[in-house]
Amino acid sequence: MPKKFPPEFRRDVVTVARRGELTRAEVAADFGISEQSVNRWMRQSDIDDGIKDGLTTSEQSEVVQLRRDKRRLEMEVEILRRATAFFARDHLPK
Repeated sequence: MPKKFPPEFRRDVVTVARRGELTRAEVAADFGISEQSVNRWMRQSDIDDGIKDGLTTSEQSEVVQLRRDKRRLEMEVEILRRATAFFARDHLPK
């Protein structure tokens, strides 16, 4: 699992990288992160700022939350389905 960095740190990295004074590799080395992280954060920042098309950070977190809710609801439906079948079996005529 990748290490989580605070949004402020990511913003600072993107700001320094966008200045263009240093290469992305130098920015990554200065902040002690991988160059791939800098590239990914730059790409996501472009999406969040409306420069590129894609899911914004808030949209991504909403999708994650909706998927969790869906999974929970599917489990609840399965539990209710099994409970209904169990109690219906007790009321069958013999």
